[in-house]
Amino acid sequence: MNLLELTIKEAHDGLKKKDFSSTELTRAYLSEIKKNDKKIGAYLNLTEDLALSQAKKADEIISSGKDFEFLAGIPCSVKDAILVEGEKCTAGSKILENYVAPYDATVIKKLKSKGAVILGKTNLDEFAMGVSTENSAFKVTKNPNDLNRVAGGSSGGSAASVASKEACYSLGSDTGGSIRLPASFCGVVGLNPTYGAVSRSGLVAMASSLDQIGPIAKTVEDAEIIFKAISGKDPLDATSKDYNFEKSNLKIEGLKIGIPKEYFTDGIDPEVKKIIENIIKKAKERGVKIIEISLPNTEYAIACYYIIVPSEVSANLARFDGIKYGLSNKSSKDLFEVYLKSRGEGFGPEPKRRILVGTYALSSGYYDEYYKKAQEIRNLIREDFINAFKKVDLIFSPVSPIPAFKIGEKTNDPLSMYLMDIYTCPVKLAGIPAISLPVGKIGNLPVGLQIIGNHFQENNILSMASFIEKML
Repeated sequence: MNLLELTIKEAHDGLKKKDFSSTELTRAYLSEIKKNDKKIGAYLNLTEDLALSQAKKADEIISSGKDFEFLAGIPCSVKDAILVEGEKCTAGSKILENYVAPYDATVIKKLKSKGAVILGKTNLDEFAMGVSTENSAFKVTKNPNDLNRVAGGSSGGSAASVASKEACYSLGSDTGGSIRLPASFCGVVGLNPTYGAVSRSGLVAMASSLDQIGPIAKTVEDAEIIFKAISGKDPLDATSKDYNFEKSNLKIEGLKIGIPKEYFTDGIDPEVKKIIENIIKKAKERGVKIIEISLPNTEYAIACYYIIVPSEVSANLARFDGIKYGLSNKSSKDLFEVYLKSRGEGFGPEPKRRILVGTYALSSGYYDEYYKKAQEIRNLIREDFINAFKKVDLIFSPVSPIPAFKIGEKTNDPLSMYLMDIYTCPVKLAGIPAISLPVGKIGNLPVGLQIIGNHFQENNILSMASFIEKML
């Protein structure tokens, strides 16, 4: 039995039968990380002592003969923008290089209450700003399927840790596609929940009206187990909703699936298009009704997203001023110089770029022209999806127009990087859920199908994803 191949469900059954212990499972993952992660770069920081103490505690519960949670004793990784008490949380930035989290994020409290084992913190684009994990201040995470290519971003370390069998599952966060894109590039399952389905308390904020924590896993069933564990109302996050996940009663036969005509135009790799169209064809053969739909404001989504996000970034990153926490330049002569030097040394090029764009977009005389206009377009994009879901039950699309690109290929062209979010950011602007499901490969490079649902319809998305997963 290869312990690293096991899904959450299989590992849970193995622990129940006492085929192995949580400590053995945890040591197997730690050994794999130490052996292979130098070439992949999924982790920024291993939490070995914490992991082994959590595994020991889980073993005591399991050996007592009592029923135990699905996640008890199962090792996971956590994106390094999510606080784990007593451990470093860098958000991939030099400005937080030595910051130690004083408390647990709500999702971590929930995982710990279920008996989860936390192996370490994973690499990400700085402050989750990027699509390739090349913007990290510390290292580039490589794609386990091809070490010359990116793992996707910003949750690249999380996706790579699951794809390379260095974690059974992971937590990432998604602002414009940061769970789904790396899941697609690495060939794993990534769920972006409805905005408000999962608490954001303890997630380092990038763009607060879009950020959402979600699971990255080996299978759809695993993603569902994790989502059920972390979702729900949290008094520490006013945007969270009292949400009880219920199994879907979705009937596949006769189900209406929307195919947005705007998502299959110029710019999509012909091989990606072929793989997605093949899945659509197979679903149709099994009784699903395929309906072409229009999301007419898709063409404005990237421009809209890259006004709203930098605007929120400029406000959220103002707290990193060299005074309260994080890097502080000690050689400064006065307070203003502390601000300038600390932020100048601490922030990388992408956060600086977004702070400048966002500050400009919110400035007097430009607010109405840029930020207000972007919010109006956001409402139109939301209405596009509302109208679409009057005609269809779910929507299928690619996750990315291309498979994983080569490391360094797009680093000098921020605009071509931003275009990678073309199919994922409209979902975020509408606040709705979507999953990335691996459905094929171009050579050895995975391709993900995006399944989009209406607000709080994660159950229907997961049900359809499970159906397709079994169909492959």
